[in-house]
Amino acid sequence: MRAKPILYIKRGCPWCREAVAWFQKHGVDIDLKDVNISRSNLQRMVEVSGQTLTPTMEYGDFVVADFSVDEFVDALSEAPEIRRELGIGDHLEDD
Repeated sequence: MRAKPILYIKRGCPWCREAVAWFQKHGVDIDLKDVNISRSNLQRMVEVSGQTLTPTMEYGDFVVADFSVDEFVDALSEAPEIRRELGIGDHLEDD
């Protein structure tokens, strides 16, 4: 089994708050990493995503950078195996 998904955030970021709420709603256990608090978190996020914007989610090779919830749902629709691993149902358009 893979490690928990990592969600890179910045405190006060409204898109980050929406992403955290969405993951909680869907019962996805995430590892939150605030890139403003830890330089190593920022460096890792840049390493895996090539950019500095949040929210950014890393789950193995599946990385979605600088996303809104709708953009994340679109990315999941292209990766059904990831959706299943995360335990997220098939009817994401209902959100």
